[in-house]
Amino acid sequence: GAKEIDVSGGTKAIVISAPFPLLKRFKSVQTRLVRELEKKFSGKHVIFVGARRILPKEKKNNRVKHQQRPRSRTLTKVHEAILDDLVFPTEIVAKRTRVRVDGSRIMKVYLDRRDQK
Repeated sequence: GAKEIDVSGGTKAIVISAPFPLLKRFKSVQTRLVRELEKKFSGKHVIFVGARRILPKEKKNNRVKHQQRPRSRTLTKVHEAILDDLVFPTEIVAKRTRVRVDGSRIMKVYLDRRDQK
């Protein structure tokens, strides 16, 4: 599915969620596909994101299945994977989480310098 979201600066972005098994195929043609779609929807950014699933934490009263939750289905790993999808052609070099005095958090993501324009 696709959703249109507002981005800072008054621009809009179209987020297209692709099924996870097909995500590898999308990535091989993503740069051309994004370029063509951005021409079609002028003034909007186009982003491909994998449709991933977050499994809840296992609770004491919910140990019926006795199956361990895979690390790839945890909230943190799914959010990290979505962030990787957002910046796809470039690579994330470092992440820094800054905690302010009031407790709010800011995450700084450093991208690869070679891919900057």
